[in-house]
Amino acid sequence: MANCAATPIADCHRWWLDNPRQVDATVRGAFLYHVPMLVLGIESSCDETGLALYDSELGLLTQALHSQVALHADYGGVVPELASRDHVRKITPLTHRVLEDAGKTLNDLDAIAYTAGPGLMGALLVGASFAKSLAWSLNIPALGIHHMEAHLLAPLINRGAQDLGLPFVALLVSGGHTQLVHVKGLGDYDILGESVDDAAGEAFDKTAKLLGLGYPGGPKIAAEAERGDSKRFRFPRPMTDRPGLDFSFSGLKTYALNTVQSLAPINQQDIADVSAAFEIAAVDTLVIKCRRAIEQTGATQLIIAGGVSANKRLRAELEEKLQAEVVYAPLDLCTDNGAMIAYAGALRLRSGARETLGIHARPRWPMTELTPI
Repeated sequence: MANCAATPIADCHRWWLDNPRQVDATVRGAFLYHVPMLVLGIESSCDETGLALYDSELGLLTQALHSQVALHADYGGVVPELASRDHVRKITPLTHRVLEDAGKTLNDLDAIAYTAGPGLMGALLVGASFAKSLAWSLNIPALGIHHMEAHLLAPLINRGAQDLGLPFVALLVSGGHTQLVHVKGLGDYDILGESVDDAAGEAFDKTAKLLGLGYPGGPKIAAEAERGDSKRFRFPRPMTDRPGLDFSFSGLKTYALNTVQSLAPINQQDIADVSAAFEIAAVDTLVIKCRRAIEQTGATQLIIAGGVSANKRLRAELEEKLQAEVVYAPLDLCTDNGAMIAYAGALRLRSGARETLGIHARPRWPMTELTPI
């Protein structure tokens, strides 16, 4: 199609998807705001296989998630090779499920978004190879998405990007990452602070393991903390006694270990009390750093995302102690999921982002390397 501008929008939709750079600004604007796009999102970066369908006009249509928690529970953490194999088993049936639930077929898809990193290399390659192969067979684009950017955008799935109070601060807190990010625009990120050792979620997992609570640690420690004596122990708030926005949770985990060893043999009430002390210390640390970030940047909005953002105490403390609006995703969108990938993909695809059909995965991928949109 040589002249898309002279063709009705509906007729040149597919051509524009394949040739975004050849469309003049006027027509590009028409596509950005008026042409619906159905995006299949694929998440496979760690221990959850997530598929979702996002419609740029109708919003999230459906999603399906398979968790590997039971698979890895005996090991106290994620085993990369087992994770990859399980993604291979689940990714195709979950794709069929979301299409069937939405009343769609493969031919209705306009694009595919998949997690390209950061994450486990083998797990990422499963999603990337599936996405690129399917996109090639359907002659539609496939785009790799940054896992943490998708988490950052997850709270906006039901609000819309137009409701962003830019600039804002984002707390990305999960089993693999703990970061404070100054968001000046979509794709325009400054890292204000991050963990220098264990991520917050990782510290929850390791502490739960030493208490004999199993994996994943976050929900189990939170449940024990509810019946624990919050005043029996006081754990340190790491790196809050000095300036800066970096985190450190390794020492907090070690403090919990020393406390448990001093109580040996521990009983159920000891486990609950240690859980309460650990959760309170971890939450206080996150809240203190968030308050500093808000004061430093002057932002009026904090977005919190990632698996640890589901913690009830953290949500309550942030809302009570921050002089800013706190925005977080629904509980089903806090952990890894395909919906956030589909949504982030829709935003970037509609801005003209494209990539080749080569299969790419980046286990380490700084957010600061992303292209603003």
